[in-house]
Amino acid sequence: MSDTMRINRINVYTVQLPTKGGAYKMASTEVHSLDSTLVEVVTDDGTTGWGETCPVGPVYQPHHALGARAAIAEIAPGLIGESTQSPRHLAKRMDERLNGHNYAKAAFDIAFLDLIGQRLGVPVSTLLGGALTDRVPSYYSTIVGSPDETARIAADKVRAGYPRLQIKIGGRNLEKDVATVHKVWEAVGHKARIAVDGNRGLSVAFALQLDRLCQNIPFVFEQPCNSMEEISTLRGRFTHPIYLDENTEDLNAVLRAISSGIADGFGFKVTRLGGLTKMMTARDMCAIRSLPHTCDDAWGGDIIAAACVHIASTVEPRRFEGAWIAQEYIDGHYDNTNPVVIENGHIAVPQGAGLGVKPEAGVFGAPVASYG
Repeated sequence: MSDTMRINRINVYTVQLPTKGGAYKMASTEVHSLDSTLVEVVTDDGTTGWGETCPVGPVYQPHHALGARAAIAEIAPGLIGESTQSPRHLAKRMDERLNGHNYAKAAFDIAFLDLIGQRLGVPVSTLLGGALTDRVPSYYSTIVGSPDETARIAADKVRAGYPRLQIKIGGRNLEKDVATVHKVWEAVGHKARIAVDGNRGLSVAFALQLDRLCQNIPFVFEQPCNSMEEISTLRGRFTHPIYLDENTEDLNAVLRAISSGIADGFGFKVTRLGGLTKMMTARDMCAIRSLPHTCDDAWGGDIIAAACVHIASTVEPRRFEGAWIAQEYIDGHYDNTNPVVIENGHIAVPQGAGLGVKPEAGVFGAPVASYG
């Protein structure tokens, strides 16, 4: 490879990822098929780096698939001819082209690190500070469902080796949510760590009631209410630890939550924060205060899954809450030779240079846009 790889072309692809087994239901929305956007960054020596961003529809966060592609259209022309040597310089160039829209910029950030890893012959985890393990724990997320069915699935997933379960609630009457938490606890007990995820769907009053009615069950309560202000009113009134997820829209929100002491942990999404380089900062801020967190993304295939696993491998294991990837909910892989898969509730860290996955030629069809 040449000493300095410069960006010669950027291709944009889309792929539909139908949800396996029916709708994926959360408190605020349900989705049947996800629209993932992929960027292929091609350098002047023919090396390709890949990135991906896949919002869970237009309601879960202020993100949506068409918005990602519109943002990419603003950013991409300004990256042609730039050296890939410095991700910080490329981040500056993206910010000069477009304010905000971190979830779109994240796809480029992932692709840039993929390119640098390939150039240096090292995995992306090395660029992120170095892996502490070659296998990271995952966790399984149930949908909002009946108490008995949710408990059955929880028990099945514990038998399959998952060390942590995320139980989704909200968007219905309190009685069913309380029953779901109790049924899951009866089914799995201490065999797995439990997170109860409200996905912003509970009022402060409902959150307090559920906390009281389930006070003898050990779990962390993830994003029970819509805003950080609402969640701040729960401090000192709650039995269970509170984790933030959707509220961590950028690094400033993470810093605010840590400094104000309203979060006991986090559910982090790589693309929401703006990519792997920004996830490193969030990881290190949490390390200073010994705060646990996950390394996830909203949805997506092997590319975003590989990105999540690489950053996950660099987190101190005692503070790591698991890597969520969409593999259980979708069929097929972009790279059938080196797929990112969950086995016995854990995911092997890709060992190849860069992301360690490479989409098979033609798997996405023709680009929907090309620049350069």
